[in-house]
Amino acid sequence: MKSNKKKLPVSQAEELIGILKARFEKNKTRHKGIDWARVEAKLQSNPGKLWSLNEMEITGGEPDVVGENKKAGEYIFYDCSAETPKGRRSICYDPEALASRKEHKPGNSALGMAEDMGIELLTEEEYHQLQLLGEFDTKTSSWLATPAAVRDLGGAIFGDRRFGRVFIYHNGAESYYGVRGFRGSLKV
Repeated sequence: MKSNKKKLPVSQAEELIGILKARFEKNKTRHKGIDWARVEAKLQSNPGKLWSLNEMEITGGEPDVVGENKKAGEYIFYDCSAETPKGRRSICYDPEALASRKEHKPGNSALGMAEDMGIELLTEEEYHQLQLLGEFDTKTSSWLATPAAVRDLGGAIFGDRRFGRVFIYHNGAESYYGVRGFRGSLKV
């Protein structure tokens, strides 16, 4: 992933921190035992990560703290919007898939957008963890980080929730749909 050297203007950073704090306080079950003041201090000292969180926010991801890696000293944010983020839909899986399309190319790819935003696609395991925190993607689906063995064969995986269950499935990496986007994670 690229090193993110982007920084928000002070007023925009303060506004974003206010949004993140309100979301944090509204959804306490997502981050039991985590203190907001420590999260905020970490955000204040990482302007590049704050810029990435802003990218998650403006594309409709509604990022929130979902965990902490105490050993690494990091807080973990996931996109927690009820449906896959609106500003990241109708995209294929990766730049290779985008380049392979001859007609009707989507505007971008999930991996390409994630890299530009300074975030990672959720893995299958992370997607299952997210689904333990609520019901997500009941009308949409989200591309997930795909194992190399699947991608080497031309495929990519995605997840959704239907019929009270979480499903992980596959598609050609070059496919795209109006209801499929991607969810990201960021460690701060």
